[in-house]
Amino acid sequence: MAEPAPPASERLRPPDKLWRRRVASFGHAFRGVWAALRSEVHLQFHALATVVVIGLGFYYALTRLEWALVTLAIAGVWAAELVNTAIEALTDLTSPDYHPLAGKAKDVAAGAVLIAALGAVIVGSLVFGPKIFKF
Repeated sequence: MAEPAPPASERLRPPDKLWRRRVASFGHAFRGVWAALRSEVHLQFHALATVVVIGLGFYYALTRLEWALVTLAIAGVWAAELVNTAIEALTDLTSPDYHPLAGKAKDVAAGAVLIAALGAVIVGSLVFGPKIFKF
């Protein structure tokens, strides 16, 4: 004879260990951001720029759409910088001596940060420019 199926709420609930792993993954991610922030000068510059931009956003009372654009620009730069840091670390680990492909990987990753930062500058200019340079 077949055993009765558990209620639907129990069937849809993931195992307890899965929840712990999911919560722990956030801790690993925050630890990674913190480690990069402590060791990467460029990320420290981006952190300072983030604080300044958020302060300006409050000062100029940005609209919800402007906040969304600024937030996406900030997140894009941070994400690119973190990926760049990870690529540099892995490249240094796997290729401690100079190799042209290792150099190319690092240059391309740095280029991604540059593109994200230039995009953020454009967004910042479009959002803050008219507010700062009111005539």
